[in-house]
Amino acid sequence: MIDLHAAVEAVLPGVRADLERLVRIPSVAFPGFDHSHVRDSADAVAELLRGAGMPDVRIVSTTAPDGTPGQPAVIARKPAPEGAPTVLLYAHHDVQPAGDLTAWEQDDPFQVVERNGRLYGRGVADDKAGVMAHIAAVRAWGEDLPVGLTIFVEGEEEYGSASLEKLIEEYRDELAADVIVIADSGNWDIGHPALTTSLRGIVNAYVEVRTSTHAVHSGMFGGTVPDALTILCRLLASLHDDNGDVAIPGLVSTEASPLDYPEERLRTEAGMLDGVEFIGTGRIVERMWTKPTATVLGIDAPGAQESANALQPYARAKVSVRIAPGEKDMDAYAALKAHLESQNAWGAQVTVSLDQGGNPCVIDATGPSYDAARDAFAEAWDGVRPVDIGVGGSIPFIATFQELFPNAAVLVTGVEDPDARAHGPNESLHLGEFARVCLAEALLLRNLVK
Repeated sequence: MIDLHAAVEAVLPGVRADLERLVRIPSVAFPGFDHSHVRDSADAVAELLRGAGMPDVRIVSTTAPDGTPGQPAVIARKPAPEGAPTVLLYAHHDVQPAGDLTAWEQDDPFQVVERNGRLYGRGVADDKAGVMAHIAAVRAWGEDLPVGLTIFVEGEEEYGSASLEKLIEEYRDELAADVIVIADSGNWDIGHPALTTSLRGIVNAYVEVRTSTHAVHSGMFGGTVPDALTILCRLLASLHDDNGDVAIPGLVSTEASPLDYPEERLRTEAGMLDGVEFIGTGRIVERMWTKPTATVLGIDAPGAQESANALQPYARAKVSVRIAPGEKDMDAYAALKAHLESQNAWGAQVTVSLDQGGNPCVIDATGPSYDAARDAFAEAWDGVRPVDIGVGGSIPFIATFQELFPNAAVLVTGVEDPDARAHGPNESLHLGEFARVCLAEALLLRNLVK
């Protein structure tokens, strides 16, 4: 039997070098960005999979329900030895936009910088390290893979995976597996692995306010004519009560795991300033994992510096609601829409429109495949057994996998730790944890055939 500890250690230098090359491709799938980089990223992933010995590698795509072309995904397959299970390994190769460049502690977010045992760069953790963890496991096993393997790396997860459900349906037979590993989550802490067993869903919506056909002088008309921006502010303020709990009637809340999340740890990980208080009520893990949230993502209105002394006739905001396990995304959208429309006290024209929705999920993490994963994690983390955690973020397509492959065990894992800062400036990857993730995945493939 192959010495997986030694094999993974041997491939890690090459895995890191290839990870850095992937990060240098700015594969942002959002509108307004150069999508040729997403295609370049798919090409690079496909080439890495071929080089790792996967015999059947294809780049595929389809269209979203509205007819918009989807971004390229990569499917690589190797058939199972007789009697062995087939494992599907998922990750995504697209990344978030870099955001505020001045907030990065390096000149170019798409170059990798090492500091204090961490690699910094956009996408280095979310989720190009997930891609490379899969490749590390394949390289470590070489020609001796004990299971059938399908590797599925999509290219638009950060922008909502609009075409993914259709893509999975079109390639359902090729993606069918006994075990599905989703490498797009994180661990409980550095040195303490986790399996993610619940994720919140998401509803993003736009709220538009119109009050008049044109802007008018704020001195001459102020005090009688309402302005759209003030009304929008009132609507947005109504999303929370005085405690900071979401005030949208009808949304679901559920109980979370018994894990304790210390307040000081949370303050440090979130970078909260002195004097800033937490919002909401209840246990921290419930507020973060199993209760709804409402966030104002952005506002379309005149900027403060260039604004005129005028009553604005139009304003718009984008609102994101994370919904608890047990909620349905369209039910939550209907509740958000009804709430905002009910708060319009001054008769403005208020329009609420859906941007995207995605359902939450709960995973029953019991059975032989989960036991195999927990044993693999414990071995990779020197005897520290994983805990089951929830995640406040959303991966709606997990519910799609559960629906289309109801007999498959779905394992949600990942490379991130609490200081990875995914989606924000200075995203980073802890090199020691990354090595353990790569080892754990190689060990999992072994354990699944024990």
